[in-house]
Amino acid sequence: SDLFPSHDRVAEVVRGLMDGKSNNTGEVTLASGTTTTINDERIGYGSVIIFSPLTSNAAGFLSGLYVSARFQGSATLTHASNAATDRTYAYAVIR
Repeated sequence: SDLFPSHDRVAEVVRGLMDGKSNNTGEVTLASGTTTTINDERIGYGSVIIFSPLTSNAAGFLSGLYVSARFQGSATLTHASNAATDRTYAYAVIR
């Protein structure tokens, strides 16, 4: 049963984690305004969200990007307003 996984399944998950497979990543593109919401069931009130820019415009705005609120299942990002539509980031959620 899923409540008590087999030793083989536990070993498989641990090997995956050691190989960097943690199933806690996503992508977000910032809205043109000053806030963007990430909806992700893995986010909680105490989550840490780490960003990696995927475009040149995203890299230029990274220093002004921060998580201004965390909820169960979502987070609010605050950032500078800009008309660029390619400020895209990969993110990882750590709970």
